[in-house]
Amino acid sequence: MALLTLPAVAKLNLFLHIVGQRADGYHNLQTLFQFIDFGDELSFTLRDDSEITLSCTEPTLESADNLVLQAAHLLAQHAHKTRPGVHIHIHKKLPFGGGLGGGSSDAATTLLALRHLWQLPLSDTQLAELGLQLGADVPVFVRGQAAFAEGVGEFLQPAQPPCPWYLVIHPGVQISTPSIFKHPDLPRQHLPLNWPNWSWENTSNDCEALVCQLYPEVAKALDWLVEYAPSRLTGTGACIFGRFENETDARAALERMPAQWTGFVARGLNENPVCQQLRQASTVNLTNKTEV
Repeated sequence: MALLTLPAVAKLNLFLHIVGQRADGYHNLQTLFQFIDFGDELSFTLRDDSEITLSCTEPTLESADNLVLQAAHLLAQHAHKTRPGVHIHIHKKLPFGGGLGGGSSDAATTLLALRHLWQLPLSDTQLAELGLQLGADVPVFVRGQAAFAEGVGEFLQPAQPPCPWYLVIHPGVQISTPSIFKHPDLPRQHLPLNWPNWSWENTSNDCEALVCQLYPEVAKALDWLVEYAPSRLTGTGACIFGRFENETDARAALERMPAQWTGFVARGLNENPVCQQLRQASTVNLTNKTEV
């Protein structure tokens, strides 16, 4: 039986501006991350030995390059030699290559869960620095707050954007993030935004036009969704999202969605629920120790 089961929710890029390209080939970005209450679920079971093992509802993800395994092994380097092993099971709900940060969220939940289970004296800042080695989106999930991000996504300022309901659509294509950022037609000179002076109307996703050009199914889905709500691409895609004032309208649009796409309705969140659950678990543990 799993000792700990935790969510690994998705994120949306409410906007994504590319403000320049660096000498190392990476891009300087400005983006606003917000979580949504939909995602994967990870279960952690301590083992009698020191091994770290993985299973997944998508067997193709049970490989050594899975970010969850990488996160666990990276954290194990900072643990005491006598730490127990762990088996991690991923119940996968988020699509691959969707721009929802599923792999990064899974890795962040793993770092947070194993810090708790192994009782490691690492701060959120230290854990986020480890997470950055796994991917630019991991730190925002570790820190657990909606955030305005700069650099490659590692410089974070806590933010409190409105929390509407979203209809998220996956048009059935997978998009490679590196291929978009390497494309010669990607705009790279967006004037920097003076945070926090942002609105939906004065922001955009700089990857959207190129992705729609390269992937007509994304363009088709976006053209459909924008008839119901303000809509745009998240990250480099392939998912798009529309924001609604209430759940009823979002679900009504979902019911009308063409059958060739998949989608779901979710509420915006400004705190990662895995952080809330681990705080509660720590409080329970502390109370139990006090009572003993």
